[in-house]
Amino acid sequence: MAQDAVPGDPEVTIRQEGDRTVEEYRVNGFLYAIKVIPNSGAPYYLVAVDEDGNYVRSDQPDGLRIPSWKIFEW
Repeated sequence: MAQDAVPGDPEVTIRQEGDRTVEEYRVNGFLYAIKVIPNSGAPYYLVAVDEDGNYVRSDQPDGLRIPSWKIFEW
């Protein structure tokens, strides 16, 4: 049972969409990240923020998620 709780290596699906390459990263069927590699320009990531299919764009390297908090407000 304990081994079922530990996620394995991600399943990566790579496909070409027009002028860009899309890499989808899944663990246990859950799509948690999408890497978009345009033919011109820098690659970027779409990272899942919940299980409802909502993603945010992240231009950070793999595994680096910078937290952001509101400290002051006028």
